[in-house]
Amino acid sequence: MRVHRTAVALLLATATLLSGAAATPAGAASRQSAFPAGSTTTADGRTVFTDSHGRTLQLRGFNIDKYDETTEADVSSIAAHGFTLVRVAISWARLEPARDHYDQGELAKLQRVMSWADRYGLLAVVDFHQDVYGPKYGGGDRGIPEWATRDDGLPFVPDPNDWFAGYFQPAVQAAFRHLYDDPDLRRWQADFYTRIARELRGHRSLLGYDLFNEPSGPIDGDPSDPAVLVAASAELEQGRLPAMYRRLITAMRQVDGHSWLFVEPTVLVGQGAPTQLPAFADPRPGTARLGYAPHFYDTAVEAGQDWNPADGFIENYTAAITAYPQAGHLPVLVGEWGPPNSRTPGNTELVRRQVAAMSGFAAGWTMWYWCQGSGGYCGLGPDGRPAPGDQPAFAPYAAALAGSPVAESYQDGTYSLTFTAGHGWTDLVVPGTAYPNGAKVSVSGTRSAVIEIDQPHGDHAGTARVLLPTAHPGQRITLTLYPR
Repeated sequence: MRVHRTAVALLLATATLLSGAAATPAGAASRQSAFPAGSTTTADGRTVFTDSHGRTLQLRGFNIDKYDETTEADVSSIAAHGFTLVRVAISWARLEPARDHYDQGELAKLQRVMSWADRYGLLAVVDFHQDVYGPKYGGGDRGIPEWATRDDGLPFVPDPNDWFAGYFQPAVQAAFRHLYDDPDLRRWQADFYTRIARELRGHRSLLGYDLFNEPSGPIDGDPSDPAVLVAASAELEQGRLPAMYRRLITAMRQVDGHSWLFVEPTVLVGQGAPTQLPAFADPRPGTARLGYAPHFYDTAVEAGQDWNPADGFIENYTAAITAYPQAGHLPVLVGEWGPPNSRTPGNTELVRRQVAAMSGFAAGWTMWYWCQGSGGYCGLGPDGRPAPGDQPAFAPYAAALAGSPVAESYQDGTYSLTFTAGHGWTDLVVPGTAYPNGAKVSVSGTRSAVIEIDQPHGDHAGTARVLLPTAHPGQRITLTLYPR
């Protein structure tokens, strides 16, 4: 690989550098993401991931493989665009189609996806995924297998125009109740989780596990009544759901003391309902590696409407998810977010506002979904470029920050990051899609800076590295990235 780098120390209040030749696509794709070895709480109460050198990490990326279609080229492309994280959806039904019988082909496919993440320097959070419980209720082969489905013979009538309404069917609610309550189903679920943990624990890309996607459960009353839904969600989060999480945390820690384990609230957090989940203990030796993984969806947008910026969604959501992770000092990893069609004016603004909001409360995020097409959540358009309206998700960011973040913004090609200084190099991702002609960096707030830039090449991201040799710990610094 042939890469020209320029490093210069400038004794100026503002340091600016134009760097040399472009990095090759292979160079961009081989970037190795730092593992979140710990966490720290910032002055504003947010808990962020830190690496072994104490740098603050921002994890950004996409969901993959729900539809069993992800290729090595997809994983390589995610890394080449400058992302550091994938959320890998797995299905109990596919992996263990019969009790104690594991599909070796499916296990091998999962191992390949994780090995691709290893190869291209990504981190991976494995998502134990379900949609409307499992295959018995029209979820394809995704979710809980039929041999672990008990619904007392209650009715299920699918709505072809509203898949989510399946959660409110009596059979589905009974199936969730049995999963939470029946001792044998509890044991079988724990057995499956520990089997997967044993299979994957050798991968350097393995960040951890999202323990249960979009948990749901019994609803006592009319689900069309918002008050009934809020009460049912609170009851679930105060009883059956935390009991499940405690069982699964205990089971996973018997075979994996390294990975992060993330708990999800119910989807009502998207409607501004704060979670009622209790705190959880981590039995691993040393400091806890537990996190909080809410989703960030607007109900009206999911139903096909264009987003109305006056509806208060961003503000209500942010208020709803703040208290719980702050109280438990948990990093927030937003596991899913993004509109089904980012091309409409309101949804284009929604993407911009979501990215800006998450920079203030999230330690990382994975957008839904990495695919190429003309709609249906695809992050890439038919031409392979960021889908119209999704460009803010492909913006520059500090993958590793030598200090504590204060504020960041991005507009019209100018990225600004303010932070209090720490020690070491700060690594900024420089997306090729945002800086087709390369980028410059300026630094204010200190007398000197050492700056190295590997410029982007085509759609492939480069990296801007900044070292502040004369900055004092806690000193406020602003980095600005703008087009060359």
